Amino acid sequence: MARRSVLFSPGDDPQKLRKAVSFETDVVVFDLEDAVVPSAKPAARETVRDALVEVVPADAEVCVRVNPVGRGAADDVAVALSGVAPDSVLLPKTSGAEDVTRLATLLSEAGVDCPILALVESAAGVLHAEEIAAHDSTDALVFGAEDLAGDVGATRTAEGGELTHARQHVVLAARAAGVVPIDTHYPNYTDDAGLRAEAVRAVELGYDGKLAVHPGQVRVINDVFTPGPERVQWATRLLGAREDADGGVFVLDGEMIDAPQIRQAERVLERAGEN
Repeated sequence: MARRSVLFSPGDDPQKLRKAVSFETDVVVFDLEDAVVPSAKPAARETVRDALVEVVPADAEVCVRVNPVGRGAADDVAVALSGVAPDSVLLPKTSGAEDVTRLATLLSEAGVDCPILALVESAAGVLHAEEIAAHDSTDALVFGAEDLAGDVGATRTAEGGELTHARQHVVLAARAAGVVPIDTHYPNYTDDAGLRAEAVRAVELGYDGKLAVHPGQVRVINDVFTPGPERVQWATRLLGAREDADGGVFVLDGEMIDAPQIRQAERVLERAGEN
């Protein structure tokens, strides 16, 4: 299942929820947390519940971002997920594996069987990323830069160097656990060039996808996270040469090929939808 683009839609706007699944995003998130003011959350839960009934199943993966455990998640599950279940649930402010356990328990008690995308956006979350990613219910690890910067007191810069270590750590934790790493959003939704540069950097770091806060960002994100023809051709040639080598060491374009390059080629074809 591709998760190149993950588009948020406010949970209190029924028209936007229904329209969101028509965009060419891999995942659409019905947001009950940051996109909804506290006084509107009770009504938003009913709005999301009704929208799920209408749109699931959809071409896109339909996800619901609940509120943090202990701060509204139980009500979100009880109401918003009381009808048709989404394809996945996004858990914000995940600070440790116990948060995933608590949400998984809420889902199980409500009869909802779907994976959890854990949003790591605090110092504690980054430091505990390995255990969060390794939890049986976790299917993706999502990096949240803005909240993390606020939590650690970092000054956000255009280059993002202040969060490089955390951004790389989340990828390592996700890969070690075999779950999908998804990069943070790019706030300026009118800056396609900046978004493209950020997405390219995310690919270089090893991320499989990126959050989107506006439908206009989806096209750029999908394009960057989809390998181009030359990259696909390289991967196809490499894997073909591996078969010819019958398990032995082989050379391609003057380079000695072993397990890391083979895995990289396999991931290229996975991202391209050809493997």
